[in-house]
Amino acid sequence: MKSVFLCENAEAVKNVYSDDTVSLLEKTAEIDKKVYSKIDILSSPDSFKNTEYIFSTWGMSQLSAEEIKKFLPSLKCVFYAAGTVQYFARPFLDCGVKIFSAWAANAVPVAEYTVSQIILANKGFFRAQQKMSVGKVKEAKEFFSHYKGNYGVKIGIIGAGMIGKLVIKALKAHRLDVLVFDPFLPDSTAEELGVKKCGLEELFSSCAVVSNHLANNEQTKGMLTGSLFSSMPPYSVFLNTGRGAQVVESELAGVLETRPDLTAILDVTEPEPPLPDSRFYTLENCILTPHIAGSSGNEVHRMAEYMAEEFSLYKNGGKTKYEVTNKMLETMA
Repeated sequence: MKSVFLCENAEAVKNVYSDDTVSLLEKTAEIDKKVYSKIDILSSPDSFKNTEYIFSTWGMSQLSAEEIKKFLPSLKCVFYAAGTVQYFARPFLDCGVKIFSAWAANAVPVAEYTVSQIILANKGFFRAQQKMSVGKVKEAKEFFSHYKGNYGVKIGIIGAGMIGKLVIKALKAHRLDVLVFDPFLPDSTAEELGVKKCGLEELFSSCAVVSNHLANNEQTKGMLTGSLFSSMPPYSVFLNTGRGAQVVESELAGVLETRPDLTAILDVTEPEPPLPDSRFYTLENCILTPHIAGSSGNEVHRMAEYMAEEFSLYKNGGKTKYEVTNKMLETMA
């Protein structure tokens, strides 16, 4: 088999790869419609010795370098129709197998979600609607009066990767002033984006909304501390669509308890979902959503389409767009 679907979650493949994309891959990649698992490969090694291309998504099988060399000796590329490849990529890369990821496609809905939340946050929507929905009209209006709207307000973006850049470009169209914390962002790129680079302390202490898009790695764990949240201006908002591990959540909860004017909108937590006794469930100024920012519904088809296009570029000697290298894994989400 020249190309196969490899994933521990067959339903995920069927959900992400639309019928049109599968039909295209049957023609261009000679793919078998069946979704194989790691057990299938290990139990029938001769069946995969000529496999050159793997297509996958959430639930991609994890293989060691030794297993890849033994059972997939002809493998050239893995096309991953989802975002982060951190959990499986390194052994493949170490064996000389190219990895392509749909992180750019997955960035689109996250950016769309983030921008929508920032626009609403600047209008005081989240807290005002809580009060108004239970008939507390006076309190709703009082909360609303403290927000400055969406013109000339400072927004802090933590991490200017693919998602961060998409968010920044959209925010600039709303005439918002954007501050960015990202040690890896070149000054020239910051100038092109029209943003100001600064440290976390300045960003948190001066922005109406702070949105986290840090890459998820050991260096970023616990980076966002209680002292940063305590420094936020009155009636400001923290939005997290990155990872919960980047926040010292016990300290965030403590600040939210003492600062009822602040609001946290958490689409991700550590763990996910929060434990049953988490203070986040009882805090009125903490709004939780079940990791909905990423690709969902029909949006997931975009990821498979990106990978089908990437395969076509690779096969025909074109310039691919979304290859992931070992070096990139040091800073990618």
